Amino acid sequence: MSRRLPPLNALKAFEAAARHLSFTKAAEELFVTQAAVSHQIKALEDNLSIKLFRRKNRTLLLTEEGQSYFLDIKDIFVSLSDATEKLLSKTASGALTVASAPSFAIQWLVPRLSKFSELHPEIDVRIKAIDLDEGLLTDDVDVAIYYGRGNWPSVRADKLRNEYMIPVCSPALLTGPKPINSIHDLANHTLLHDLSRKDWKNWSRQVGATSLNVNQGPIFSLSSLVLQAAIYGQGVALGYSVLARPEIEAGRLVCPFEEFLLSKNAYYIVSETNQSELGKIKAFREWMLDLFEQEEACNKMPVGAHLD
Repeated sequence: MSRRLPPLNALKAFEAAARHLSFTKAAEELFVTQAAVSHQIKALEDNLSIKLFRRKNRTLLLTEEGQSYFLDIKDIFVSLSDATEKLLSKTASGALTVASAPSFAIQWLVPRLSKFSELHPEIDVRIKAIDLDEGLLTDDVDVAIYYGRGNWPSVRADKLRNEYMIPVCSPALLTGPKPINSIHDLANHTLLHDLSRKDWKNWSRQVGATSLNVNQGPIFSLSSLVLQAAIYGQGVALGYSVLARPEIEAGRLVCPFEEFLLSKNAYYIVSETNQSELGKIKAFREWMLDLFEQEEACNKMPVGAHLD
């Protein structure tokens, strides 16, 4: 014998409207229009052949039958909600695979992972290095940290922070045989490039350093490599602030100038839309968002030219 069930969308609209005694508030809760709620209620009443609501002095009231029906089904909705939360909480532990570009993992993520483990010892984080930020997640990845515009289809992308590039070098270069006191002193030093020469070209053009030879100097395929070269005094790098910050705080790098180059890209934490609220994924995302917010509050952009 088949069970008779009313239209479930209509039932959900009825439960919300009966709880609020308002079609408007029910519509806000369900993210639909008031007309859509009214239509669903009408469909439910037609299906049951019973009047569920009545209006009196512009106030929405339940009929006797509607009140009885609401009292019978409201606990069912509570049970459904509790069962869903229970299911999601079961996914709050176990292995969590996080994909990231090698430089971000080395410079930012790995040094901070112990903080996450202290908060969530039940989650076993596994780091997977990736080369391309395509906004696509393979089956073996739960969360990814991507650097881009955030317009990847079919995934949830939460912005962590904007990025800007700053000149950095070893402290030894500032007071060495060829000290760096002004932008023009860069002509006496090797420029270190991250992936291509375009960033130094943009930076020098916008600060007016037209005599600077930006076509010289080695190019590194990883951001972490260009920072290491700068640490060892091999030249001046234009480094990503998020990645350079730990080296600056440790005194291994310094910023000889205040002018920075604002990137059109930003860092995002990415997950599959239908998996984003799973316990372990949600916990990692919220930890990342909170930590970036805290660090950004402590480390403001340098005061100086805003270059783009």
